[in-house]
Amino acid sequence: MTRRGIVSSMVVMLGVGLSIAALSYLVVRGHGFSAAGHPGRLETRVARAARSLAIPADARRRANPGSSSPERLRAGLAHFADHCAVCHGNDGRGQTEMGRGLYPKPPDMTLPATLQLTDGELFYIIEHGVPFTGMPAWGDGRAESETASWHLVQFIRHLPQLSAEELALMRRLNPTGPGTPAMDPDDFLNGAPLPPAPVHKGHDQ
Repeated sequence: MTRRGIVSSMVVMLGVGLSIAALSYLVVRGHGFSAAGHPGRLETRVARAARSLAIPADARRRANPGSSSPERLRAGLAHFADHCAVCHGNDGRGQTEMGRGLYPKPPDMTLPATLQLTDGELFYIIEHGVPFTGMPAWGDGRAESETASWHLVQFIRHLPQLSAEELALMRRLNPTGPGTPAMDPDDFLNGAPLPPAPVHKGHDQ
């Protein structure tokens, strides 16, 4: 790395560190250590600025390497239902029991604050997570993981147009609790019969 690159990286790291420190101060001052509240407008701005600083410029400019297709959308739907809906809800609005208990709450991914992010930003957040939130890093360095994350990027773009039929399908793919696992997304994508419709409403969004 060049001297200029090292300096730039140090500036970014310092900015992220200061943003996190400011955010931590605002959270503790406003809410103590309770996760029951909602971040204020200033906290939200600081957090988004820190997230933006943490995403490298080249990652932000990345485009989804696969063209949009029904098959990729179906794969993203299945993966989202199995891995993401417990916090984000099948419809991406975050109104789940788990999501309401997090601080900050999961964003409503049908709104511009999420949909205006670039494909590269969405991919980076899925792969690397968001520190100091409930969003984990799903990337593991394998090509299969990256492919699944790009499928999710396409599905997130589709969330505002989600149909009642797609929501019903996702409810049948949601994990249903210990001892009653959801259908494996790969089995679903390979044409295996769907499991019976669940009677619970844990992900019924």
